[in-house]
Amino acid sequence: MTTKTHIRVVGAGPAGLMAADVLSSAGCKVTLIDHHRQPARKFLLAGRGGLNLTHSEPLESFLNSYGEAKEWLQPAIQAFPPQAIRQWCHDLGIETFVGSSGRVFPTCMKASPVLRAWLNRLRNNGVELQSNTPWQGFDDQHTILALGGASWPELGSNASWVDIFKHHGIEVSPLQASNVRLPVLWSDFFKTKFSGSPIKNVAIKIGAESFRGEIMISQTGIEGGAIYAASRAIRQGQVQAITIDLKPDLTESLVQQRIENRAKKDSRSNFLRKAFHLTPAAIALMHEGQSENPKAVTIQLSGQGELRRAISTAGGVAKSAFNENFQLYKFPNTIVVGEMLDWDAPTGGYLLQACLSTAHFAASRLLERL
Repeated sequence: MTTKTHIRVVGAGPAGLMAADVLSSAGCKVTLIDHHRQPARKFLLAGRGGLNLTHSEPLESFLNSYGEAKEWLQPAIQAFPPQAIRQWCHDLGIETFVGSSGRVFPTCMKASPVLRAWLNRLRNNGVELQSNTPWQGFDDQHTILALGGASWPELGSNASWVDIFKHHGIEVSPLQASNVRLPVLWSDFFKTKFSGSPIKNVAIKIGAESFRGEIMISQTGIEGGAIYAASRAIRQGQVQAITIDLKPDLTESLVQQRIENRAKKDSRSNFLRKAFHLTPAAIALMHEGQSENPKAVTIQLSGQGELRRAISTAGGVAKSAFNENFQLYKFPNTIVVGEMLDWDAPTGGYLLQACLSTAHFAASRLLERL
């Protein structure tokens, strides 16, 4: 391989930037094109509340979060694991830390400093960024596609690539909302009083599965870490109602005992506050769900989450369409990486990890072949 080797990367989100980083650092001439006017707009949006880079849990349990896609994502994530992402950040001049939940963040808690340092390194490596340049379709040039999913289309992920892939007979699983706010028709009082209120340490029960975390009440529905963790189960089961356990660390028998021992003089709210240490928002949520038991609050959904406002997208290029190096079988000079692949993961660092790992792995394998 020489410095004259020219590779095109399409999509200037995290996966595309990582592919360009690996290739240009090895001396390749890289052209990075994107149909949006600015790179990594969705990356910047995701980092407004603190950029969750990855997670510090043991790798085996980390990999289990990818469900059915674990088997074929595993080699890429093992080759560029969470610790490698932390080292990569350090090399950019960005320090990281592990939060109380085990999630990994940059100490700056923002995406913008990371992106500035990243783009600066790419410029120093000679990467040419071409904005407002749509992908024109398949050709014989070495190309890495990192075209994203279908959420937040105004920031770049508009899924315009799907029709091109289908036209060439490449299988694409339907794109669906993942890690998304679920719509609920709250009472006027509840949404006015408690919109923006978190309820911590709950469990969402979907069939035999349970998903722990926080929920957040909004004007139009319910979201938060526990909802996102349950996203795949909710979508696959076409769930129309969710059951929330507000006291997952208490046994059912203990809860029932406290309910039976309720003093007659106690109002419902007073009892729930004293017996279970529930917040006003949690007590009001029980009222919305017409429940007397904090371990079984059923909330009816008024539809599915909105795809264009999801944090991420499930579905994408089917595993049957590409090999272990992420090369398309029909177009071996074309590699697909990142969120456009058919995998799904909850928030917590798993999303960005898989985007960066697949791009790093695929670009590294391409360098070996060249």
